[in-house]
Amino acid sequence: MKRRSKWNLILLLAGWAFTLAGQTTTVGQSVPSDKPPELTIGQFTPQPQAVLHTTNLTRARFPVVDVHSHFGLRLKHDRQQLAGFVELMDRNQIAVCVSLDGLLGDQLQQHTEYLWAEHRDRFVIFVHLDWQGRGGMDDPASWDCNQSDFARRTVIQLEAAQQRGISGLKVFKSLGLQYRQADGKLIAVDDPRFDPIWSACGRLGLPVLIHTADPSAFFEPLTPSNERYEELSRHPDWHFPPDRFPTRAELHAARERLFERHRQTTFIAAHFGNDAEDLSETARILESHPNVVVDFASRISELGRQPYSAREFFLKYADRILFATDGPWPEQRYHYYWRFLETRDEYFPYSEKEIPPQGLWRIYGIDLPDQVLEQIYHQNAARIIPGVAERLAAWQARHAAEKP
Repeated sequence: MKRRSKWNLILLLAGWAFTLAGQTTTVGQSVPSDKPPELTIGQFTPQPQAVLHTTNLTRARFPVVDVHSHFGLRLKHDRQQLAGFVELMDRNQIAVCVSLDGLLGDQLQQHTEYLWAEHRDRFVIFVHLDWQGRGGMDDPASWDCNQSDFARRTVIQLEAAQQRGISGLKVFKSLGLQYRQADGKLIAVDDPRFDPIWSACGRLGLPVLIHTADPSAFFEPLTPSNERYEELSRHPDWHFPPDRFPTRAELHAARERLFERHRQTTFIAAHFGNDAEDLSETARILESHPNVVVDFASRISELGRQPYSAREFFLKYADRILFATDGPWPEQRYHYYWRFLETRDEYFPYSEKEIPPQGLWRIYGIDLPDQVLEQIYHQNAARIIPGVAERLAAWQARHAAEKP
């Protein structure tokens, strides 16, 4: 009996020793608790601990012309929302906005009445084309763009729209990624059938704001190394795999051929030409094509994470960059644009959303000098886009009269 008790004691002590061997023995250090909870990438919302200077800008330093906004798409022609946004414009010193949502044709009247009935002095309008028309979705041969007289009829409509005060033409990324020929193949960005349209824009003095392709990550495989994986998991329709779509390089090459063929037409390459992550390529395009300028709608997320390179680019090409946001947005988003352009603030959000919509990172300000700010905020737009200079001058005159 004594021998059994002795062995029981030995086994008990051995068990304690084994347990303690797996734990830290440092005095004052706690024993690890349960493993942290597993999170999906969409649940990870880290809060920075860095204590940094914050410049609370609630308006732009100079009058602003926003050349890239969607008042039909985002506000759905709601007049109350429009009135509220005009108040936001006043608070932030946004003098003029360009709406890209005027559909060329019968529906144009609805959009002009929406914006111009009470606020014609604050908005200019670009039109876009109805490529499908009344054709069936699954029958590209029936689409309007595949009819032999499409370009001729479009030119006539553009001439009439210009007489009504329309200021430009918007081309969505669907050209190259969605619109199809009669045989079902995707229409190339530089399809020669539509050359009369681009030529007419040059003759009429209507700039063409063109969105071609998308960020490079949208054309990369959906692997853990894709830095926009989280965004693409929320928007799988934004992913363009090579087995179903042209490559990004092919799309941009076609766009560049378009620029070259129509040197008398001014092209605004939207979203920094979708090369904000490769400023050397954006610079090459600007150097090669004097008829091209860029806007940076929805691209402070890219530009703000490379502040040294972005600042050098903005200084060098100050006369080729247009202010743009892709709005209307909540007011906080505009405040981030002012901080990006006007301050040296570090590591701040580029969006008001809890989960950043275009990459899980923050941005830095590029602190542009006043002369460059004025060029980008309004002078370039007034030079390039018809109707802006008159509205801007009227806005400045009203505000000068209001000062004590």
